[in-house]
Amino acid sequence: MKKKKLTSLLAVSLAAAMLLSGCGNDGNADGSSQQPSSSNPVTNNGGGEANNGGGETNNGGDNAEVTPSAPELTFAEGTVLRMACGYNNAKTGITFDPETAGEGITLADGVTYNPGDLKPTWVEVQNVLGMKFEDKFQGSGSDAKEWDYWKEQLDQVDMVNGTASGLTEAGVAGMVVDINQYVDSMPNFKAYLEENPIVRLSITGDTSTGAIYFSPYFDGVNDIERMPLMRVDWVAKLLDGEGEFAADKSGTTTAPVYQPYMPTSGKVDIDVVELDGKTVKTITKDYDTAGNIIANMNEAGSLSGVDAVNMLRNYIDLAYNGYYGTTRSNLFCGQNAAWDADELVALLRCVVSNAPTLNGTDTIQGLFSREDDNNQRRVDMFRFVGTLFGVRGLESRQDYLFVGNDGKLHDARQEAATYVALERMNALAQEGLISKSFMESSAEKTQTMLENDLGFMHYDYNQTQTIYNATVLDEGEKYMAVMVPVARWDDGTGEKFMRFTESWRSVKTGGWAISKAGVGDDTDKLNAALKLIDYAYSPEGQILMSYGPAAFRNDAKTFLFNGKEMPTISDAAYAELWDKANGNYTNYARMYLGSTLSFLKSQAFEYQCTHEVGREGAGYISTAIGLGTIKHPELAIVSDNMWYTSVPTVLPTTKAENDTINGFSELGGGGYFGQSKDQQNLFLNIIVGGFSGEGTSSVDETVATVTNSWNGAQYLQIKETAWQYLLQFYNSNN
Repeated sequence: MKKKKLTSLLAVSLAAAMLLSGCGNDGNADGSSQQPSSSNPVTNNGGGEANNGGGETNNGGDNAEVTPSAPELTFAEGTVLRMACGYNNAKTGITFDPETAGEGITLADGVTYNPGDLKPTWVEVQNVLGMKFEDKFQGSGSDAKEWDYWKEQLDQVDMVNGTASGLTEAGVAGMVVDINQYVDSMPNFKAYLEENPIVRLSITGDTSTGAIYFSPYFDGVNDIERMPLMRVDWVAKLLDGEGEFAADKSGTTTAPVYQPYMPTSGKVDIDVVELDGKTVKTITKDYDTAGNIIANMNEAGSLSGVDAVNMLRNYIDLAYNGYYGTTRSNLFCGQNAAWDADELVALLRCVVSNAPTLNGTDTIQGLFSREDDNNQRRVDMFRFVGTLFGVRGLESRQDYLFVGNDGKLHDARQEAATYVALERMNALAQEGLISKSFMESSAEKTQTMLENDLGFMHYDYNQTQTIYNATVLDEGEKYMAVMVPVARWDDGTGEKFMRFTESWRSVKTGGWAISKAGVGDDTDKLNAALKLIDYAYSPEGQILMSYGPAAFRNDAKTFLFNGKEMPTISDAAYAELWDKANGNYTNYARMYLGSTLSFLKSQAFEYQCTHEVGREGAGYISTAIGLGTIKHPELAIVSDNMWYTSVPTVLPTTKAENDTINGFSELGGGGYFGQSKDQQNLFLNIIVGGFSGEGTSSVDETVATVTNSWNGAQYLQIKETAWQYLLQFYNSNN
């Protein structure tokens, strides 16, 4: 095993910082006497306008309508909020846990913190707002588990973690405060919602009142989230150069199982961004001249690793009419990349069969996940299936739902195309192109895969994974984000070959709510909780919740990020980031600063902490998105083609409907489609073992089972009804 350590800190070179929208890292006095509505939104056909508690209009002498200022959110100095809030576990709450703080830990602000002390961000919030925080967070492991712990004893807490859907359900049941009643007294929060209508829709819990039952969390917003990542040095070693590839020793490819996905004849035009990063050029995949690389390889049967590489080299030269020259690796790794699923499978065959050349052993694992024994990370494998084979709903913001070009909701679990794509992925597994540790669910992680030169590729967040270029990879080794693949997509304008990613940042699936039983009739507590939410959406609050307090940043030295002036991280904090978190910004922010736990996280801090290799690959993708060669869901109602509308994170279902959905046990996290750590997922089971089991022995049988036996049709009808009322609500307010 190679042992590495960081010998020098990466310089934060902001003079050349690009405007990068796609950082891809791991991302928000009682103003009304109205009570939260328990009415059924399905009975309100008009959607209704929201009651924001802003008071009646007053006609002035000039006949202009003037709305009085909303009541200010005042509360007694030192009001205590009991916070059952944090991020997953005890290490990432608002106070220091014993393991992190030990006998006292001194941070870059020069302050020593002990177990139980508030983290710097929350000390600063106390100082700015004049409230106090009492930490009640259990660190139960997830938003859902934290909510499950507190929901029967909400009188013990004032603010509480939960899933967006769970908190909305609780709001409909009258358990948490309707924030919308007070939004006119929350100018920062209100302004953000007005600027981002899809966000407003994503958190609307009742279309008859416009109720909002939780404060949304954004881990960045309106840019790409996950990306394909590759050992690009291996790609260059196999594909680049004059003449034929040669090696003293290689393995062989296995008997082919995977069949062509792309055409086997004809021509396909693809738009790419040229290497200059400025020009869009249309290039052609010429199958008449080159054939389909998978068909070619399959006809040859089992190949030596050397022959497989030379077959792929020859295909690239012919199919692209010499466009990539001797730098064939650009097909996969360049700004002008145009790779598709078939070409990736061919590359995986080459990589796995040439382990002696690439890592000096007989074994390389092709595709892997960040933690091969953790269902929460393993699900990234089926998310990758969606972008590889043109399937919607596998990276949905809510369950497996997506908006079709008919304007209606669809459920990937009930779509035959989903299972056809999963069957294709199972073919890769049968060929040994997916890691043995993934297949057996054993404890292999990205770090060890890269540290031991064992793993080639996975699909994940850019910043946290490209950090390994600094910590475990040697000079000349390079693990980088690569372009989103070309796939067959039908966006309602006809099937086409294009690049599309569903991995688009919007409202996260967790948030914080105000406990009705907790704040009770205490106006100080209620106003303090509302003030906290509003402050987090102010310009200064957004920076604090992303960077931490001023001692950890350099406010005098700014740079442009997505068109906004943002501060830089301080030198001391940057050094501490590497010393305490191995360069992982998210871990550092959550564990030591107490920032990025919820609300609105800017990617600016994270961008500065991204390794230069991470910035390179993400930069290519960002440029392609900016020039329109990668399409994505829009955080808006796209009326001319609803297929591009991002599905809201929650939908306004009633208590009765929620109770019904909760009874569909097979569809829930505890059934066959869980995405949390210790749950199971049918999609993963199909990737690993193909179709098997009663009711799931084929594509058609599985669709029928989910739709009929497991209540998929009834589930989708409930969600579709709520979606249509949400659209009515949107139209009536716009």
